[in-house]
Amino acid sequence: MNYERRFEKEDLESYRIGSATRTEYDIMEPYLIGKGGGSAYGGKWKPNPNKPQDQRFLGEPGETKVSYTSKGELIETHIGSDGKADFEIHHTDHGFPKYHDIPHAHQIFWDDLGPHLSHEEHPSKQYVWNARSIKMSTFVPSNSYEQNHFQSISDFKWCMCRGGEVQFEWNGIMYCCFGCISQSPGTKPRMAIAQAGSEELNARTEKWYDTADELLEYMVGEDRLRDVITKVKVWERTI
Repeated sequence: MNYERRFEKEDLESYRIGSATRTEYDIMEPYLIGKGGGSAYGGKWKPNPNKPQDQRFLGEPGETKVSYTSKGELIETHIGSDGKADFEIHHTDHGFPKYHDIPHAHQIFWDDLGPHLSHEEHPSKQYVWNARSIKMSTFVPSNSYEQNHFQSISDFKWCMCRGGEVQFEWNGIMYCCFGCISQSPGTKPRMAIAQAGSEELNARTEKWYDTADELLEYMVGEDRLRDVITKVKVWERTI
């Protein structure tokens, strides 16, 4: 797949927690990113020491960091000239093949709240898989299921508002949800959720939303996602 495509920066301000639309029934409290790691409402982002995979976002300029999801799927994170990740290549469709190729790339934007995965492919980058370069890259340990676990509703909303991609299991069924994805080329990115699996299954079960609060109303079986998000088994979480 060719990643040399024209890039137009989208207005991602609507995905910042501070400016996201909120409903009256759920007031979002500050979510602390680890102990002393800063908060969603102020302070510079720092890697959470309790989540090893956070380390993939910072490094030496020009290096590539290699990590794997809990399902053994490769993630390559390129570090830009400022020591911060500027794009990633994901060797997974995240359970949503209808909208993801394998591999696919994400540009990474930064602000005081930390990294934000864009739905856009990185500009002027051509992906070439090279086994030798992978061996020479910096390896980053994967998070455990416990470390990927959503500790609160705010934790989940933070993940979605930063463009996170998640696969989780509830009552034996796999689901996938996304904080920044477009239904069709050129449209504004939204949030989406569906049962993970085939394109046909994605199409039958997908729902699209403008806020994390709306997404939390999605029914996972007989349960509302809001009621079980802290109980689900999180297989994959990119933010």
